[in-house]
Amino acid sequence: FADLVLETWDLQCDRNGREHRTAEMGCQQLVVRRGQPFTITLCFSGRGYEEGVDKLSFNVETGPCPIETSGTRSHFAVTDFPEESGWSAVVQQQDGNSLSVSLCSPTSACIGRYSLTLETSTGYQGTSCHIGHFFLLFNAWHPEDTVFLRDEDERGEYVLSQQGLIYQGTCDYITSTPWNFGQFEDHILSICLNLLDTNPKFLRDQNRDCSRRNDPVYIGRVVSAMVNCNDEDRGVLAGRWDNHYEDGMSPMAWIGSVDILKRWKEFGCQPVKYGQCWVFAAVACTVLRCLGIPSRVVTNYNSAHDTNGNLVIDRYLSETGEQEQRSKDMIWNFHCWVESWMARPDLAPGYDGWQALDPTPQEKSEGVFCCGPAPVKAIKEGDLQLKYDIPFVFAEVNADVVYWVVQRDGSQKKSTHSSVVGKNISTKSVGKDSREDITHTYKYPEGSEKEREVFVKAEHEKSSLRQEDEGLHLKIKLSEGANNGCDFDVFAVINNNTDTERVCRLMLCARTTSYNGTVGPQCGMKDLLNVTLAPRAENSVPLRILYEKYGESLTQDNLIKVVALLTEYRTGDVVVAVRDVYIQNPEIKIRILGEPMQNRKLVAEISLVNPLAAPLNNCVFVMEGAGLTNGQQTKELEEPVEPHAETKVRLDFVPRQSGLRKLVVDFESDKLTGVKGHRNVIIAPQPK
Repeated sequence: FADLVLETWDLQCDRNGREHRTAEMGCQQLVVRRGQPFTITLCFSGRGYEEGVDKLSFNVETGPCPIETSGTRSHFAVTDFPEESGWSAVVQQQDGNSLSVSLCSPTSACIGRYSLTLETSTGYQGTSCHIGHFFLLFNAWHPEDTVFLRDEDERGEYVLSQQGLIYQGTCDYITSTPWNFGQFEDHILSICLNLLDTNPKFLRDQNRDCSRRNDPVYIGRVVSAMVNCNDEDRGVLAGRWDNHYEDGMSPMAWIGSVDILKRWKEFGCQPVKYGQCWVFAAVACTVLRCLGIPSRVVTNYNSAHDTNGNLVIDRYLSETGEQEQRSKDMIWNFHCWVESWMARPDLAPGYDGWQALDPTPQEKSEGVFCCGPAPVKAIKEGDLQLKYDIPFVFAEVNADVVYWVVQRDGSQKKSTHSSVVGKNISTKSVGKDSREDITHTYKYPEGSEKEREVFVKAEHEKSSLRQEDEGLHLKIKLSEGANNGCDFDVFAVINNNTDTERVCRLMLCARTTSYNGTVGPQCGMKDLLNVTLAPRAENSVPLRILYEKYGESLTQDNLIKVVALLTEYRTGDVVVAVRDVYIQNPEIKIRILGEPMQNRKLVAEISLVNPLAAPLNNCVFVMEGAGLTNGQQTKELEEPVEPHAETKVRLDFVPRQSGLRKLVVDFESDKLTGVKGHRNVIIAPQPK
């Protein structure tokens, strides 16, 4: 027999991509999921493959130092039946000189970029030929993969969906902002793998790092560290919270991860300026979905940052309601992190499922700014000693807030108010644009026996402050929506739940604030020295907040913090109420003109009304959507938008993919920033 000579080959990127649900990563590269067979075709010249005469085998290698014992290299022969534990190759069909072979990786294979080599031998003669590269991802569809997720709709949302909603605002006024995750867009997969190769663990020991890339727990921890740049580790994003973003992009201006990851790569892995919690979480979600780990962005309202670990956040107020910053402990209006779905074979049974991962740099974990994966089940059960970082996340959703009012003489009076931390924990629903409340996955119902048991286990007493029902009650209410550019009222509502008349002093103070709890200048104040409350009666005291007062100091978070202090003269008791008011931006309206079909031009007509009494200058619209626009499209307005006038722009785009897509729009100007809009579009497939 003459030697078997390989002439051409076909990695069947299209067909394999469809079967492995990676087709949107393009047909130029082969991207497959672990544990699932993929087919390649080999064409020989002169003669075809003869079983029993010719021996065929493959080599797969990943990483800079592939070794069999590390799981980064494998050599395997073509056999009649697939090998269960390792890589395998099986002849599928033969047609003349052409041979179809089905290759399959084990479900425990390392993910990454592989090189594929074919070795042929006839008798004693052997030759080897490099066939190309392919990418291997985690496989949420395979029951034996550690990221296996049973529900098809959930796999669609948490692995395949390239767009989503991230919840912001306040626990009393939840808002959603659209986000373009874009994990299948051009170059994103190679950037994500590049991120793994930039991480310090890889640079310290390349062989060990690559050999651990079969483990989603390890990958999740690396991604959580690499999305922030706080360890001088050439991470993706620099965080900034002080409202000075002139030398970069304001965190509120981003509408997707693709732009951020591409900038990071183009700047030679220099951190991109600037991120805040939802940006860190969204970029991590893109990277994890891209690698095949089911992931979602979650938002926790009234999120505690407890630096000393005592699960108590002490807040100090002066008698006029001004905050004093005495400790590093903070209450964030909301805080976003990521949950990823995976098994935890490194822990005792019972902790598989959603794991919290937090890429926002807050505290070091094992010497590095990262957090998680922390099993959500362990947070709920108060199992603080398990890996990783459970005490920190437990505090974020469970700490108690105690308000101390500092009297003129320096003495401190504990207020009878304790605000609830960890409210309305939210994520986008599966398959629709509504909010799913997942608070119950993090904690037992407030006041339940189970909740008490968890706190005993966590060696922490649940404060009993909120049970005090007698006496005076204080609440801050909002009449109707507070719109940017308008004046509005807030009300202090006081209830006297006793049978005696009470005489009090009421202080009401409003300040602009950022979502991480820092406050700006005062924008409204009232001090009533003589409020008389009849027995069993309710009083309502209004405070008018004027745009001319808040407009200048409103941060891009659009938040105003209202503090009310009620001091009873007879007893000296103080009641505190705090409410964050979200100032609503105008709506961006999006109309789609034309018939939505793949590879056919469409026009987006985008409009917005200036709600302010002043013109908007330097106005710019930015639009993007995975599978819809090729990257970002920008339209700068030449003229200012006059007060209360409408502006309208048209941008055209050619959708490359069919199916349900989301077009996301951001509007920036000198006085109105971070205004978002989105529109779902169903794109019909191109007729064959």
